Amino acid sequence: MPLTEGIFFAILTVLTELIQLHSIEVVRLIQINYRDPRPIYEQVKDGFRRLILKGVLKADERMPSVRELATNLAINPNTIQRAYRELEQEGYICSVPGKGSFVSDASDAASVRRNELLDQLKEISMELQQLGVDKETMIECIKGGSQHDPSH
Repeated sequence: MPLTEGIFFAILTVLTELIQLHSIEVVRLIQINYRDPRPIYEQVKDGFRRLILKGVLKADERMPSVRELATNLAINPNTIQRAYRELEQEGYICSVPGKGSFVSDASDAASVRRNELLDQLKEISMELQQLGVDKETMIECIKGGSQHDPSH
């Protein structure tokens, strides 16, 4: 059966709707907490970083447009632009002028982020040791056990 103009446009319409539905689902996964002391752009950035590292957003997948995301989250487009700029600087996304932003291969970004977090953990553990917290208590906390000793 030949591909007629009508069938072509019907397929194009369905694909466009699927892309829009996926974009809406991604936006729903980004949570803004106005009680969170972190700036909104950091919450947006962290939300996307988690989605990328978990594989919800795959390499080369198109990110929601700045305008679309700002409208759906009811926040200033400059806030989204800042989050995207930082995600790009950290290697999670790349921008293509006139086309939008796309997810980068997250393996390099994940490695960089893992090293950043390990460095932070080292700093925190040194400070906790200076405050008299023993290694066993820290290990238990990292494993998800007791949070802290209330007598301290």
